[in-house]
Amino acid sequence: MKAARRELFSEINITPLTDIFLVLLIIMMVVAPMLDYRGLDMKVATGAPTDVKPDDNNRVWVAVDADGQYKIDGNPVAVPDLATALRKQVAEKTGGVVIEVDPEANHAALAHAIDSAQLAGIEQVSVVEASPSAPEPPLKTKKK
Repeated sequence: MKAARRELFSEINITPLTDIFLVLLIIMMVVAPMLDYRGLDMKVATGAPTDVKPDDNNRVWVAVDADGQYKIDGNPVAVPDLATALRKQVAEKTGGVVIEVDPEANHAALAHAIDSAQLAGIEQVSVVEASPSAPEPPLKTKKK
């Protein structure tokens, strides 16, 4: 009798792997609509603020302009130094921080200002829209 020779099976069977991935896909498709995706709920306040006044000397005023530049009580501050400058100002003024944001400023600049206030240990943070300033006059061109 001749001994039967078997050939080695060297291929990988991917059918069970595919089945597992399809089951996981179906589970994700069923579960995904049930998840509650929540971000930061932001609403732009309309109207004049009632308890926030620019002449309040007990609060630190942080202005965020359209270019993402910061000013604390009218003095320009570099972006990396915002938390340190806020910490120094809050030692003198204990009424919290008012962040006055230009409507054209991006949300990242506002988020950085809020994060810097949190890093400085400030718990009372108010966000107000910057009052519209007078438009700059157009540049005069010289006639030849």
